[in-house]
Amino acid sequence: METPSLEAPSKPGRRLPLGFIVPVALFVALAGLFAIGLGMDPGRVPSVLIGKPVPDFDLPPVEGRRLGLARSDLVGEVSLVNVFASWCAECRREHPLLMDINARGLVPVHGLNYKDTPEDAKGWLDGLGDPYTRTGADIDGRVAIDFGVYGVPETFVIDKAGRIAHKHIGAIDGRALQETILPLVEALRAAP
Repeated sequence: METPSLEAPSKPGRRLPLGFIVPVALFVALAGLFAIGLGMDPGRVPSVLIGKPVPDFDLPPVEGRRLGLARSDLVGEVSLVNVFASWCAECRREHPLLMDINARGLVPVHGLNYKDTPEDAKGWLDGLGDPYTRTGADIDGRVAIDFGVYGVPETFVIDKAGRIAHKHIGAIDGRALQETILPLVEALRAAP
């Protein structure tokens, strides 16, 4: 009995089978997309909501706070909406900067507390300080989804008409504040 050869016989002009070409082509295409994605700045994810009105919502205050947050609170003055959570490490990193913005009266900052228990949210603000003018408890995360939030923290610049003017993904740092957020706040304040 003859043992079958594992090598395919070589024939001049032989084509590769379609079952080989398609998976290889898909792999190359996906690898290219991943390579492009690795070169992108994650803080510059486009938002389809820029220039659009803030979604309609009305949230109760975080436990221990008097003022909740609603769409109507975001009309009439330029402000920031900061999406945060007690379980978010990056939120802890940006928190001192939010406290400084509040202490210096640079711009009203409103908090959107994302998927926290009432006790944890209260403990976070009581322990680290409360930089927010108003704070809405988004316990089920529905309002954050309507804002197009990818993850916490995220901060939105809201114009006087209650439209989203800018979205910052990730923790705000001094550079983002000085180079992007505050100049935009001043431009929006000066606009008719």
